Amino acid sequence: MAVEQFQATAHLQSGTQVKVRSRGFEFTLDEPTEDGGTNLGMNPVEALLGALGACQAIVARVYAKRFNVQLDDFWVELEGDLDSDGYMDKADVRCGYSAVRYTYHIKSPSAQADIDAFIAFIGTKCPVGDSLMQSVALQLTGVIHEK
Repeated sequence: MAVEQFQATAHLQSGTQVKVRSRGFEFTLDEPTEDGGTNLGMNPVEALLGALGACQAIVARVYAKRFNVQLDDFWVELEGDLDSDGYMDKADVRCGYSAVRYTYHIKSPSAQADIDAFIAFIGTKCPVGDSLMQSVALQLTGVIHEK
């Protein structure tokens, strides 16, 4: 299969609210009130954790049968370490996550050996996890200045 391209737009609204749109879907990202936002949605780094967990859960659903795993329930808990001094330009530290940890919760009557193989596989097929673990070519392709 050929390489697919995905698109999204992130349009700044009032304050720190951002409307994100893709394929006719929309959600709002914002900052908490203590960070100058209006708390109308997750902030972008929370959404990144959510995207990782959602991707892992989707991979679990798509591949469960291949591993003879019956998924009665599956969810992912995630947490990440981020030093906000980098983002706030208060210290010479990275702006993004320095570590992300996650825990899978699986409810299944399937054999432990099948579940173990299945769990080991999930991380190898998650595009969001792969994007976070591997270097990605992130490139500004232009600036359109309207007056």
